[in-house]
Amino acid sequence: MELLKAFLIGGLICVAGQILIDKTALTPARILTAFVVAGVILGALGLYQPLLSFAQEGASVPISGFGNLMAQGVRESLKEDGAAGILTGGIKIAAAGIGAAIFFSFCAAIAAKSRDK
Repeated sequence: MELLKAFLIGGLICVAGQILIDKTALTPARILTAFVVAGVILGALGLYQPLLSFAQEGASVPISGFGNLMAQGVRESLKEDGAAGILTGGIKIAAAGIGAAIFFSFCAAIAAKSRDK
């Protein structure tokens, strides 16, 4: 049942993104940014946590989950480090994911043969 909930919620988030791509003039980069900002806002207001409790990975894996993670990191770091936590909290909590993305992108760039289109 947990897999079904995660699949449905994650799928609905992706369907919303696909509808925005198909039906609006927004570029994929702007839609990506909007999803991250929406995750930050919903996370800061405490509205993303109930969705995470219900769908677990279905809500944390899409890019809006990254925005929520950043908001959570800022909130925790603000309590521990004060105002400096506003600047460091999001990066501190997401450092492993960001580092992995950079590392695997580098590996793919080495392994793939680049060419002009």
